[in-house]
Amino acid sequence: MAKQDTKKPAARKEKKAGIVKFFRSVISEMKKVTWPTRKELTNYTIVVIVVVLIVAAVVGVMDLGFGQLLQLISR
Repeated sequence: MAKQDTKKPAARKEKKAGIVKFFRSVISEMKKVTWPTRKELTNYTIVVIVVVLIVAAVVGVMDLGFGQLLQLISR
């Protein structure tokens, strides 16, 4: 004869309460966030795009240089 586990409903309630508490905490923390203005966000976006383009150019130039170097070595 197997014993019935009477703790399952209580465990479900605790799990549900934990999830609810988590989301309430998330909402509470999100209200404390200082969001950037539209102008700041635009400036940050431009900075990111410019930095990505600069890094891509540097990597591209290095790739071309190393490619040429390998061609000279392999001749």
